[in-house]
Amino acid sequence: MSVRIGIGSAFLPTIPLSAFHDWIALCEDIGIDSIWPSDYLLQHNLEALTVIAAIAARTTRMRLGTNALLLPLRDPLLLAKQIATIAYLSDGRFFPSFALAAPWDPAWAASWLTSGHRGDRADEAIALIRALLGQEEVTFAGSHYRYEGRGVEPRPRVPVSIWVGGESAGAIRRTATLGDGWLGAMSPPDRAGSVVAKINAALETTGRTIERDHYGVSLPFRIGEADNTAVVAVHRRLAARIDLGEGIPEAFAVGTVDAIIATLRRYVAAGVSKFILLPIVTDGDDLIDQTRRLARDILPVVEGP
Repeated sequence: MSVRIGIGSAFLPTIPLSAFHDWIALCEDIGIDSIWPSDYLLQHNLEALTVIAAIAARTTRMRLGTNALLLPLRDPLLLAKQIATIAYLSDGRFFPSFALAAPWDPAWAASWLTSGHRGDRADEAIALIRALLGQEEVTFAGSHYRYEGRGVEPRPRVPVSIWVGGESAGAIRRTATLGDGWLGAMSPPDRAGSVVAKINAALETTGRTIERDHYGVSLPFRIGEADNTAVVAVHRRLAARIDLGEGIPEAFAVGTVDAIIATLRRYVAAGVSKFILLPIVTDGDDLIDQTRRLARDILPVVEGP
């Protein structure tokens, strides 16, 4: 089981364009495994797939993922075309991850859409996207999506690996039925391990397989004190939406280098081997510093040779 550490953009502040490009170049040069923009349509952030396409043009090594695309808020045909295009531009380095979009996401109300049946819509969308990416002619008739016509081109030269997020019974079934991997969001090690075990049990029913090292989790990350103002701000922001309990949760990779390494090793022991660390930083210089320290002090220990 290969342990790999990528980096995400969920908590990044607005930084100058030149600083963003410098950061991407640094990640490419110092061994960061992958980079994962987040998908929030109505927050002050860059659109995930556009960012991925830009990064693909400036890199040759890093893998590229999404953490995670809010599938029910996107059109499956357009999304399939975007995935095929990025797979081509990145020479097969793109690994999209899909999630449902939380009921509180303001995009639902702003678009006059309802979040009801979002799980069913996601199931159909994944199946339709797979067909569009892999078949010359596609006929699809679902309760939420219908399609009859050509598949998208250029067709990826190797099948695109699609990862699924979530911890619910529906997410576990969806991963076992349609996914090539699972990506949890701030799940403590024991809970993440439980989800992995449930997916593996469900795979026995579906007759499918998922690679042993295709289970991952995204974690807020900072080398430094837990009472840092940026960490406190992120904790407060998340606590307004989900129950984090008292203090810094287990699902925060925050603290000394040794403490963060110990946290990641607890996940590995639970069956999770892919990490998206989400830097909590104040500005571009802080982002560069945290990324350098991650590559220097943590990657060699956790990933190994």
